Amino acid sequence: MKKSLSLLFCGLATSGAYAQSASCPNLVLFIADDCTYSDIACYGSENALTPRIDGFVRQGMMFTQAYQAAPMSSPTRHNLYTGIWPVKSGAYPNHTMAKPEVKSIVHHLHPLGYKVALVGKSHINPKSVFPFDLYAPALPGKDLDFEAIRSFIDKCTKSNTPYCLLVASNQPHTPWNKGDVSLFPPRQLKLPPIYLDIPETREEYSKYLAEVNYMDGEFGTLLDILDKKQQTQNTVVVFLSEQGNSFPFAKWTCYDKGVHSACIVRWPDVIRANSVSDALVEYVDILPTFIDLAGGTPVCELDGESFKEVLLGKTDKHKKYTFSLQTTRGINQGSDYYGVRSVYDGRYRYILNFTPEVEFDCAATSTPLYKAWEAQAPQNAKARELIDRYQHRPGIELYDVKKDPYCLKNLASDKKYEAKLLELDKALKQWMEECGDQGQQTELDALTRMPKHNKPKK
Repeated sequence: MKKSLSLLFCGLATSGAYAQSASCPNLVLFIADDCTYSDIACYGSENALTPRIDGFVRQGMMFTQAYQAAPMSSPTRHNLYTGIWPVKSGAYPNHTMAKPEVKSIVHHLHPLGYKVALVGKSHINPKSVFPFDLYAPALPGKDLDFEAIRSFIDKCTKSNTPYCLLVASNQPHTPWNKGDVSLFPPRQLKLPPIYLDIPETREEYSKYLAEVNYMDGEFGTLLDILDKKQQTQNTVVVFLSEQGNSFPFAKWTCYDKGVHSACIVRWPDVIRANSVSDALVEYVDILPTFIDLAGGTPVCELDGESFKEVLLGKTDKHKKYTFSLQTTRGINQGSDYYGVRSVYDGRYRYILNFTPEVEFDCAATSTPLYKAWEAQAPQNAKARELIDRYQHRPGIELYDVKKDPYCLKNLASDKKYEAKLLELDKALKQWMEECGDQGQQTELDALTRMPKHNKPKK
């Protein structure tokens, strides 16, 4: 009876074109792994080959300003699936876990009659917070289990049950060993200005782009399954690129290439095809948007805000600010602590580094590629500049991202931006207070939020 009432409510909550789609749309989310948004062709890449994503963008709404709360997989996924800020949920370092009382997407959608599945990469804990109806991990070789996807959709459609399907690719996360590298001749690639132009960089970038292309094929397979099973019309599909790649200045940083994400949403005949939105949205907003589209209300307070009205074309604005954090404590090859907090207003990005006296280290600084950059430093001024910029940062950074998307010119000391600096600092401090974020102390406590550091001693 409860399920029937939920379905009835979902149908009554609609109007206009929204009502003409079937009640309770299916919800499908595909998320890549360590893919810089601008390494997708429809987001401006001159190197990428992403035909399926490029075709998909013509069918839905492309968000130009979508952001995430952390440039690492584990806190990102906790944030995405709970709608709660990382420090507030407890899931803010990498390889982390949510507090046991936190509710996830499963708890919010089950009362509406949905089955919820996760296929692919997990990186979330504990299981009690994420009681999926189906969890199908990646196959050997880190490929997606498409048979599990087909089976889940078949079971739901046969029982006339709406579903939420989360598909989490492992691509293009390192090692870059998938895809056809011959499609990306290293010498022909246009490198971003934050990369050192040496053969090693071009070779690695080629392998990375091949894996981006491979991920594009995975997304295409998912779309083909929906088409074949006649699920396209009443299914909301979201594509997300996750945080930036693992080259320097992207993943593990709060620079634009670290926390800016591709976000494309399709719902035929409801969301206008081939549309673009500049509204500021965040990963924390995805869950409340899904709940809203399903005609329900959250079972507990969420930090995110639904952007359904943007999707329906009723407004072109959503948020004034987006917020991000980076916790280096506990990551592989990371500095013992290097906390970063950031706020963005649609043009200017303000970054606060808690311990600028500390050298920044992460997995990127231990790679053979970075060692090759370091080997060039004695005779190459660009190499010295990039290494110093990456590992030694001032306490405060301010960038005009519209003019400077790679965050190369720090405006923090320019008196012309003093008012903007104060505005953004105030907004950031208010967010931190709202989250219970105590700055450096929160950084030092990060290990308590990581399961591997909290196992009982034998």
